Amino acid sequence: MTVGRGTWPALAALALPLAACAPVGPDYLRPAAIVSTQYKEIKGWKLATPHDDLAKGEWWTVFRDPELNTLEAQVAISNQTLKADEANYREALALIAEARAGLYPTVNFNPTLTRSQQQGQIGWSLDAQVSGSWAPDIWGKVRRAVEEQGAGAQVSAADLANATLSAQSSLALAYEQLLQADALDDLLLDTVKEYKHSLEITQNQYNAGTAAKSDVITAQALVFAAQAQEISVGVTRAQNLHAIAVLVGRPPAELSIAHSKLPEGVPNIPVGVPSALLERRPDIAAAERTMQEQNAAIGVAIAGYYPDFTLSGAYGYIGDPFIKQIAKANPAWSYAFSIAQPLFNGGLTDAQVEAARQTYESSVAAYRQTVLTAFQQVEDQLAAVPILTHELSVQTEAVRSAQQAVQIALNEYSAGTQNFTTVVTAEATELSDRESALSTRGQRLTDVITLIVALGGGWTSAELPSPPGTMTQ
Repeated sequence: MTVGRGTWPALAALALPLAACAPVGPDYLRPAAIVSTQYKEIKGWKLATPHDDLAKGEWWTVFRDPELNTLEAQVAISNQTLKADEANYREALALIAEARAGLYPTVNFNPTLTRSQQQGQIGWSLDAQVSGSWAPDIWGKVRRAVEEQGAGAQVSAADLANATLSAQSSLALAYEQLLQADALDDLLLDTVKEYKHSLEITQNQYNAGTAAKSDVITAQALVFAAQAQEISVGVTRAQNLHAIAVLVGRPPAELSIAHSKLPEGVPNIPVGVPSALLERRPDIAAAERTMQEQNAAIGVAIAGYYPDFTLSGAYGYIGDPFIKQIAKANPAWSYAFSIAQPLFNGGLTDAQVEAARQTYESSVAAYRQTVLTAFQQVEDQLAAVPILTHELSVQTEAVRSAQQAVQIALNEYSAGTQNFTTVVTAEATELSDRESALSTRGQRLTDVITLIVALGGGWTSAELPSPPGTMTQ
């Protein structure tokens, strides 16, 4: 529909306030999650307070390990997987700008110079007009799209934070496994020394004629078995070292970590109230932002029921390009107002709205499940750490008793009052108990790392960026 010259100001005056109307579709309100008032396994833990000095970003510093601090600092800089996630976030920001462009008019200048022949006359014709069009966002379709892309960008930011936390966690766990391998290597080296001492005693007893050759052979077999086990630890250490190298974005050949000690204790981690977990986990934040993204998509779909209004116009010159004073010689202008209203599309719009609503409902269920899974992970570690601490104290006593049993058995064997089978049994029990205690130490450290990560690693939803255009105007 083309309108007359006098109606243009009236149409513009009408379109401007209409474009500022509230967008159609539901406004976003975060659905309630299933949150308990306190943790079930909270006994033995303290609640976090504003005075707690737990690292808010560099959570790994609570372990006070300079090597770990150096390695973790490289993850966000050099990890290639995180670089891909960061690129996805930058792409999401660009999509916001792309959506916001729909709020503004488009202006084009496409001059055409034509040479033609008409009625035997050959000449030139110039069409040089600046044209433009604007579709006022009366129903808020564009604003809902901007809101959708803005929430999507925050989803990408939360995904990046979650991927970063996951990579940092993987590095810390690989580093802990490397230290545990070093500790097991030390244990087996000590065991080899003890078994060699037993072999020496057995050899002396055999030389004195008070022990059988089979005792010597058995003692030698124990030494070789312990040596083989100590050698095999190198595989575990090498694989964890390679994993660490890849996590910090380096070839395995370029990274070496010196033999180190596994920490005896673990840091005390303060635990916040359950409701705080909703703000401290990036995966929960991503799920929550996804709900807003899908909620805005409903408004985009609902806008399909309403007509689209477009204002367009052009101004310039059409005629001979060689005429002096071109603009005055033959000016050209036009403006138009058009309406596009779908009358029948086979229920397409209904289907699109329903699909958007169900996608939103799916995101609500996914959000609530993410929250439940987060609570399960925290509760698991809250239960595991104190139980393992108690187990370790009992195992420590078992190791002490086993060591005494070995010493008594060797003394009795040397005195000829005990057979070598008793010594072998006592030594095997000691090694088993020491390995079990070491495994528990390592598992407790693993569970503390996992607990810190389950609590969000010090991250909060306040760190989500607010890029321009994420909120509707």
